[in-house]
Amino acid sequence: MGVLASKFVDARRRTQPRGADDLCTAQTRLRESCGRWVVAGLIGLAAPQATADTLRIATFSAPLSRDGPGLLLRDINKGDDPQIVAIQAIIAHVAPDILVLTDFDYDLDGLALDAFNGRSLNYPYQYASLPNTGMQTGLDLDGDGYSGDAEDGQGFGRFSGDGGMAILSRFPIGPVRDLSATLWKDVQGTTLPTKNGQPFPSVQAHEIQRLSTTAHWIVPITSPEGATFSLMAWSATPPVFDGDEDRNGLRNRDELRLFENIIATEAPARFVAIGNANLDPSDGQGITSAMARFLANPAIQDPKPASRGAQIAANPTHKGNPAHDTADWDGEVPGNLRVSYVLPSADWQVSDAGVFWPAPDDPEATLLGDDGLAAGPHRLVWVDLGR
Repeated sequence: MGVLASKFVDARRRTQPRGADDLCTAQTRLRESCGRWVVAGLIGLAAPQATADTLRIATFSAPLSRDGPGLLLRDINKGDDPQIVAIQAIIAHVAPDILVLTDFDYDLDGLALDAFNGRSLNYPYQYASLPNTGMQTGLDLDGDGYSGDAEDGQGFGRFSGDGGMAILSRFPIGPVRDLSATLWKDVQGTTLPTKNGQPFPSVQAHEIQRLSTTAHWIVPITSPEGATFSLMAWSATPPVFDGDEDRNGLRNRDELRLFENIIATEAPARFVAIGNANLDPSDGQGITSAMARFLANPAIQDPKPASRGAQIAANPTHKGNPAHDTADWDGEVPGNLRVSYVLPSADWQVSDAGVFWPAPDDPEATLLGDDGLAAGPHRLVWVDLGR
């Protein structure tokens, strides 16, 4: 099946075009609750829709990663995985023209992405390439004295391709500029971790450590009018799970800095910075000032997508507006946070924006399940842009 190989998959049309399928009939082995997850969620709901004059661009850190290679494809093909069904139903309901998925297992031949797309979504263009996650280095990268663990890949991963990124698009995707091999030490303004005045975990680790946990892509998209714009897509490490050296916190901040540097020096003429920054501008354990600074960059605009439901309770320890949060985490630590972003450059006209997080009594909440977590803790974030 090509799983684990290191060949890159180019942006391409689907190999076998499919017509629009009903989500229930297309999945012949869906469990009896298909009506609860899908039909009740798609009929009669009033989510704002993009118009002929707008592009709806979205990102979703949906949990489409599994414990080993090939398992995501297995679960998609079974057709009855309730989490996958819920994720597909939400995507179909919000109906973005372009979608960036930031937790999707990669395989060489794109089989999982083909299968996921083919079950009712039917985007004609898609892109995925080998991420840094699970790419073993042969070195001890987390300083625990061992090598070969998930923590010792260029990005945390149990296998090569674990939790990569993928793009689905209604419009053609041009040649992608992949910055994922950029070394951390080579990015201007970054700070590599140290401990007791020495490089952490080692000089050798600093010499080979890539900056991107998952990937950094600059992805040209051609609109129906023939104009081209670019997605600047990334998915960063959580700024936690480390020690006093703050390795993950520093890396998370600098993954944002890479695009910050590009915007300052060689930004595409029109772009959208999009993905999972794993960083809130005011709350959480990361270097929040870095996200706040990025959002204040005059070259971009922050549409401040908000949930349409008023049910998101404010965490008393948090300073940010809970309506803009994009992840549903219980407790005061970390609490709900804004971590996923769709940030257009200043030359776009923003017509609408939102976080798919309906109130419990809203019919749309059916798509999130009884506990709100049917599609995982992250919420789909979308922005409508004038064309």
